[in-house]
Parts: sequence; C-alpha cells; structure tokens
Amino acid sequence: MLSTVVRQSHRYLGLFLAPWLLMYALSTMAMNHHGYFIAKHGREPQPFEKERELPYAESFSAGASPREVGRQILISLDLDGAHTVNQRPNGSVVINRNDLVSPRRITYTPGDHQLLIEKQAPRANVVLERFHRRRGYATGYALDTAWAVTVDLTIAGIVGWLLSGLWIWWEMKATRVAGAVAALSGAALFLLFVFTI
Repeated sequence: MLSTVVRQSHRYLGLFLAPWLLMYALSTMAMNHHGYFIAKHGREPQPFEKERELPYAESFSAGASPREVGRQILISLDLDGAHTVNQRPNGSVVINRNDLVSPRRITYTPGDHQLLIEKQAPRANVVLERFHRRRGYATGYALDTAWAVTVDLTIAGIVGWLLSGLWIWWEMKATRVAGAVAALSGAALFLLFVFTI
C-alpha cells in the first residue's frame, strides 16, 4: 500500500512540477551561457522604448510620498502591481513596474503634469532570468505572494520527489548496485566541484 502511494506521488508530483522545473532549467541555462547573450546583444542593459506619453491632471493628497504618488499613478493606468519608486532631484517621480515579460518605466513630471510610459521589449534570456529571480513575499501583492508560495511548494516537491525516488530505487533490488553507483558518482562529482572551484 505504502509503495503504491509513494510511486503514484512520485509520478504525479513530477507531472505537476514540470512547468517550474522547465522554467528553472531554461533560466539556469540562460544564466550559464550569459556570454553568448552578451556577444549577441551587448553588455548594455536592455533599453526602454517609448510606449506612449499623456497628460496626467489628477491631484495628489498633501504631503504624498513618492511611493504614494507612484501607486496612485499605477492604479489610474490600470497597471497596479509590484514596483519601485524613485524621485529625481528635479522632482520627477520614476516608477519601475516589475513585470515578468514587459517591464515598464513610468516617469511623472509634476511641472508639466506629463507621464512618459516606456516599455522593455521581451528578450528570451532576460525574461527567463526574471522568472528565475522573481521574489514575491516582500511586494505586498497577492499574485506575487502566490508566486512565492508556489516556488516554496516546488522546493518541497523536489525534495519529496528525491525522497520518493530513493524509496523506489531501494525497493527495486535488481537496480540497487547500479543506483548506488549513480548516486555515489553524482555525490563525488558534486563534492569535487564544491571543494575545488
């Protein structure tokens, strides 16, 4: 009975984790071959391109902080979500709206009440690296928190997948020697890298 549960869990856990494992595999490959993408696109950060410019006549509450100004602007543009806000010495407020595929930079100039909205075009390696490095618990947004929870579940799932794989291997007496050789070889290579790199 326990063996059946472990085997079924191993199988369906692998199927469930497939999108996350594929994302981490591809994003790690993009980071591991960073030199290729530098040769192809250069070292400069991916540029922002002007998406639109529009007047912004809404007023802000007295003494509003740059963070409050940024949040109000994002809500009014229907772009509310994880972001950072900076205020430049000239008084303009720059909002960096984090988005996995197409991040935006919104600059509000209070003197002329104008918004400049710029967008980064998606580039495969940059998008993959954003997925890999995405953090969610600190933003205060439900979707980012949900993403962070799924990443934690993926970590727990991978550990469960490893343990169930060990169980299945141990149950199959005919593969114990070959499995032990594979496990010891992998551990030895990993430790070699840990202590020599």
